[in-house]
Amino acid sequence: MSKARIAVAALTISAAAFAAWQSREGFTSSPVIPAQGDVPTIGHGSTHYEDGTPVRMSDPTITRKRGEELAHNLERQDERQFVDSLPGVKLNQVEFDEYMDFIGQYGVSNWRRSSIRTRLLAGDYRGACSALLNYRFLAGYDCSALVDGNPNKRCWGVWARQKTRYEHCIASQ
Repeated sequence: MSKARIAVAALTISAAAFAAWQSREGFTSSPVIPAQGDVPTIGHGSTHYEDGTPVRMSDPTITRKRGEELAHNLERQDERQFVDSLPGVKLNQVEFDEYMDFIGQYGVSNWRRSSIRTRLLAGDYRGACSALLNYRFLAGYDCSALVDGNPNKRCWGVWARQKTRYEHCIASQ
C-alpha cells in the first residue's frame, strides 16, 4: 500500500476500488430505496442518469450491462468533479479511492461542502480521514446509534461503510 502522495489530477480510481464498490452496492435491475429515508437507486446504486435525471421508482428495469455502463459513466463524471474540487492537493491512491467511494454514496455536492474537503485543502490529511466519521446520518437519523446495545436495523450499513473508509484512510497515512 503506497503512502506516496501525488497530484490528485494524476490519479484515477483504481480498478480494484471500483470493483469493490460495485460489489458492495450489489445490482438491482429495478429502482429500489436502499435504506429508509434514502432516495431511489438503480443498477449499482446510481441515484441519477448521465443527463442528471434522478432515478424514480417508476423507471423501467435495466440490464446488468446497462447498470455497469451507468456506474462507469457516473464514476467518470464524479471523478472529474472530485479532481477539480482539490486544486493543488496531493493524495495517495488509498485516499483517492476512499474519497471517491464517499462521493459515490453521498454525491459531489455533499463532497464540495464537506469538512473532509476543507481539511484536505488545508493539508490536514489525518483530519480529513477523521472527518469521514462525521457522515453517519441518513434522513436525520444517526446510523451509528445502537438499539438495546445492538447495531440499529435502519441504516447500520451506512455507519459501517464510513468506519471502513476511515480505517483504510488512517492506515494509508
